[in-house]
Amino acid sequence: MSEKVLITPTDVSNLTNSGACVLIDTRDPAVYAVGHLPGAVNIHDIFTYLATSTPEGVEAMRHQFAAIFGAAGLSGKETAIVYEQSMNSGFGQSCRGYVLLNYLGYPKVKILHGGYAAWTAAGLPITTEVAAPPQATFPINPSAASILVDLQTMKTVVADPNTVKLDTRDVDEWIAESSSPYGKDFCPRKGRIPGAVWIEWYRMMKPTPTGPMFKSHDEILAECASVGITQKTPVVLYCFKGARASNTLVALKEAGVDNARLYFGSWNEWSRDLSLPIETGLPFQTPVTHGVAA
Repeated sequence: MSEKVLITPTDVSNLTNSGACVLIDTRDPAVYAVGHLPGAVNIHDIFTYLATSTPEGVEAMRHQFAAIFGAAGLSGKETAIVYEQSMNSGFGQSCRGYVLLNYLGYPKVKILHGGYAAWTAAGLPITTEVAAPPQATFPINPSAASILVDLQTMKTVVADPNTVKLDTRDVDEWIAESSSPYGKDFCPRKGRIPGAVWIEWYRMMKPTPTGPMFKSHDEILAECASVGITQKTPVVLYCFKGARASNTLVALKEAGVDNARLYFGSWNEWSRDLSLPIETGLPFQTPVTHGVAA
């Protein structure tokens, strides 16, 4: 990633004044209704959509989001600017929006660093007026889809010792006490993808006077080094449904870890195929592996 994705509230304000951008608010509609950036379109589906990486699931996701983004006014000419409440309060949903737009091949995507909290802390205007953008034809570029890996590719990645499998979930999921943020038993199995290492997604951020922000380039690389990741390391990230891992993916790419991809189906998909292996038990003990890869 040669061009930085994270931009400041001032940068966003300047872009909106130019009129060549579409603001995408990923928060819950009720929160959006209380106040949002002027002109922002609310697309909470970015966060709630549960994807599977089967050919049918991928096709459905592609068509659904092409229609949603087209209705938001994205034609390929505008810069899409995605935001959430703050970088750690929306479980990475603005970054999930960035990944989805990149997967579809949208050419210009930015993330408001610090989200709505940073915008209001800067004293910039908000509104309750609901945006009504003109309908656009959203352009899909299938050649851009490599930012995501599907289930079949993930099986290959698990068997590849040279690719780091990076789990970014919360600690109770990593140590197999809970299956998801939606409840301990939301998925049929608790555990980890075999061979995974762990950096909890919160670790890529730190507190600032205007709210949580991503750590610096060198601080992110230091976190990566703790699990053997360098700027040249191939990495595939996962979480439960791809939001928290999207947050970490953006951090890695901002720090120059360019060969980083996302297993979008994540634990929600992997754990539901009972033929697939998982690790359970505490990670610092000898893990127990269950199941056989198809």
